[in-house]
Amino acid sequence: MTPIQSFDITSGCDLQEVDNAVNQAAKEIAQRFDFKGLKVAIDLDRKENLLVLAAPDEFRLRAMWDVVLGKMTRRGVPVKNLKTGAIQPAAGSTVRMEVTLQQGVPSETARAIVKLVKEHKFKKVQCAIQGDQVRVSSPSRDELQAVIALVKGEDFGIELAFENYRTQ
Repeated sequence: MTPIQSFDITSGCDLQEVDNAVNQAAKEIAQRFDFKGLKVAIDLDRKENLLVLAAPDEFRLRAMWDVVLGKMTRRGVPVKNLKTGAIQPAAGSTVRMEVTLQQGVPSETARAIVKLVKEHKFKKVQCAIQGDQVRVSSPSRDELQAVIALVKGEDFGIELAFENYRTQ
């Protein structure tokens, strides 16, 4: 009997790297001349996977967001997994923006991945949605590598990672 090979398609942000990028961005913003004496804040809520930026006006909020994005990119955080919300007015004539950190593959994206793999009719490839990841298994490593190439070629709107490659 041939062994079954499998791997998982996942997505997510390393929260420690996000925290480091937020701390670096806050330090840079505190030292910038155009932010001196202004009440600005960057808060990371790890439990909710939420980043909240607050500034006196929309222009400074966008400048803060550019600094945060630059730090995230340098730290290797996939910026495709950052979903920005609308800029909302807040108390004290300030504005705020919430940024959601995408952890795991959303169910509609997982179904799209499974549908894409099934449309290409690989002989012995099986896909299973397991919570916030997709497990792909097959007795053939070549078919699994073809599936990886196929999924990498498509844009699902999030950064995908191919992990946990193993033989069962």
